[in-house]
Amino acid sequence: MTVTLDDPDRRNAMTAPMTASWQRIIAEIAEDEEARCVVVTGAGSAFCSGGDLGWIGAEPGAPVDRLRDKMLPFYKIWLSIRDLPIPTIAAVNGPAVGAGACLALACDLRYATDTAKFAVPFTRLGMHPGMAATWLLPEVIGIANARELLYTGRAVSGAEAVALGVYNRVFPAAEFAGEVERIAAGIAGSAPIAVKLTKEALVGAGHESFEAAVRWEALAQPITLATEDLQEGLAAQREKRAPRFTGR
Repeated sequence: MTVTLDDPDRRNAMTAPMTASWQRIIAEIAEDEEARCVVVTGAGSAFCSGGDLGWIGAEPGAPVDRLRDKMLPFYKIWLSIRDLPIPTIAAVNGPAVGAGACLALACDLRYATDTAKFAVPFTRLGMHPGMAATWLLPEVIGIANARELLYTGRAVSGAEAVALGVYNRVFPAAEFAGEVERIAAGIAGSAPIAVKLTKEALVGAGHESFEAAVRWEALAQPITLATEDLQEGLAAQREKRAPRFTGR
């Protein structure tokens, strides 16, 4: 499934209407038993420019409690993509900035055009990072690199972004859509139960310890050994054909 942030005139900013649409579509995907992989991308030249700055700065004298009550639901709605049991891909077709960068980080995988800029310039706007940036960025690129990007707000792209771990890979613009589609199709073509359990195993930074990983796998792998998909996968390997998994 592909979800497109579709407000190109505003560089796909997280306005109130888009936030409401996002909440609805993520809920629909969560209920869709046929969904196997979700790709998130942006319309036009940007992935997502982040929060609506007019909305963010609309109440300069408001009490902190009221602003907190405003921001927390906003965070939770956009970060709900992390609750999906299936793999998620951010197809970063252009700039991913601030909360838009955090949306990309909230996905399991990130692929980008070779010129797509990634920036978390919260402090340069005078605000503390939000949208779980102080968790998501260290989770993806490590604490030292996260400190640099969050303190300075500088943008990264291309090979540097891949080297830092922001993006899994980057592709030339002409090849980008096809490459992401190929990767997503490969994930969607894998055994659904096995993929979901693998995603669960890798939540956050993975298991708390080596022993915890072994205990999880000793439970999760036998679950998949009892599925019809395992027999189909073995048969496909013997017959040298693509497997046809059904999620049973």
